[in-house]
Amino acid sequence: MTTRDELSLLRSMGQIDRRGLIKGAAALGAVGAAEKMFGGSAFAATPKKGGALKVAIGAGSTSDTFDPATFTDSYMQFVGFGCMRNCLTEIDNTGKLVGELAESWAATPDAKTWTFNIRKGVTFHNGKTLTTEDVIDSINHHRGPDSKSPAKPLLAPITTLKADGNSVVLTLETGNADLPYLLSDYHIAIMPSKGDGTVDWQSGVGTGGYVVKKFEPGVRTYLERNANYWKAGRAHFDSIEVLSIVDVAARTNALTTGEIHLMDRCDLKTVHLLQRNKKINIFEVTGSQHYTFPMITTQAPFDNNDVRMALKLAVDREEMVKKVLRGHGMVGNDTPIAPSTSFYVELEQRTYDPEKAKFHLKKGGAEGLTIDLSAADAAFAGAVDAAVLYKEHAAKAGITINVVREPNDGYWSNVWMKKPWGACYWGGRPTADWMFSTAYEAGVAWNDTFWDNKKFNQLLVEARVELDEAKRTELYKEMQLIVRDEGGVVVPMFANYVGASSDDLAHDKMAGNWDLDGMKASERWWFA
Repeated sequence: MTTRDELSLLRSMGQIDRRGLIKGAAALGAVGAAEKMFGGSAFAATPKKGGALKVAIGAGSTSDTFDPATFTDSYMQFVGFGCMRNCLTEIDNTGKLVGELAESWAATPDAKTWTFNIRKGVTFHNGKTLTTEDVIDSINHHRGPDSKSPAKPLLAPITTLKADGNSVVLTLETGNADLPYLLSDYHIAIMPSKGDGTVDWQSGVGTGGYVVKKFEPGVRTYLERNANYWKAGRAHFDSIEVLSIVDVAARTNALTTGEIHLMDRCDLKTVHLLQRNKKINIFEVTGSQHYTFPMITTQAPFDNNDVRMALKLAVDREEMVKKVLRGHGMVGNDTPIAPSTSFYVELEQRTYDPEKAKFHLKKGGAEGLTIDLSAADAAFAGAVDAAVLYKEHAAKAGITINVVREPNDGYWSNVWMKKPWGACYWGGRPTADWMFSTAYEAGVAWNDTFWDNKKFNQLLVEARVELDEAKRTELYKEMQLIVRDEGGVVVPMFANYVGASSDDLAHDKMAGNWDLDGMKASERWWFA
């Protein structure tokens, strides 16, 4: 875990570079020292069973369901992925890929055929024993012709999927060395087969550490510990209540008054005040989370790359990190690939340049541009403030931005990918291919800019099957350049995960791949 105080300590030692990355072995030692200095009671040696955990998530909607193909935000990710179900693989709290429902796997040298050995002795909440049929049908749940699952493009290369004893064999059209990582995606959770090629997602039955007892979409979910959970030393709480509290002030008040024990997305404007409360621990992790302003590139004026470039040049990233993130992050460069992501390449940093923005507006025939920017704090904490700040920056480039404050409830179903320009957040992905395949490849469900670049799509396929790492790096570098200079998204900042908990909660080292300890706080944390 790297907290704000740890980062300050490292900066004072000269161990943080300009991108916010920790440098060298000395810094790692300093992190260890800082954890001892600032970790508080969050670090405990031996987990204990018991207690009723209450969690508040800054997301959730009345349209939420148990279907993992529909999960769009952190609320159902925490409930469905963190509590109810398991995937074949898991990224642990150290960032290492480990087996979950697959105890091991192997591939042919061309990475086209993969064999996953399914763990024995695992049962679903309803007592059904986990089988290869459950795995196959759960994967196929996202592959159907009518599927709109965000996981569909990740699984599209599969040509055959079959059982071989207690193993599942996947054959791909082209090789993909990242496949085991992809199968840790929170959408690709394993559910019980109905025996007819479909799965039972409606009941919420899974193999996870907690069993759903009550579900009120957009309000709360109540779960109790799975007494037969197959993971030793996990799922310590007797029960968990997960509340949807989108308003950050309400979440913070619930924590300070003791109504909840854990919350995500602290208000960065006031987190320093919360930090003074000795009964509360603030945790901060640097990962690949980034805040964006996606433009639908099939609609005017965003179908004009000069307009897109003008908007990228019309935002002061440094000021946005300072004022919106309060320093809890780093500037973005209009690509989703973070320094912690595989095959990240450092490109020349784009900076605020109103005059150059005016040049592109004139070149694109869009002088005096007036546009709407939709935002709600459901998109990310401080999204409305970020949009207002963006408006101020853009005005100096002759661009008038009308900030449209949208309702929090239903933002992801009514605004995102519906309105031409809006605010969004991404948790990022551990590999470059995974991130690009999820949101930048032409035609995929979560391509929120509807961007279709022939050269990019071609390079994406080439890089996926390239086994020479040097060549693969060059391909991903070219893709990052194309996204930065031709893509339809403004990526002004990468945000640290900043949350808070009561001081009676304990945990080990925290994961940085998602919020709330990789969304696994439900099974990794305990009451001290």
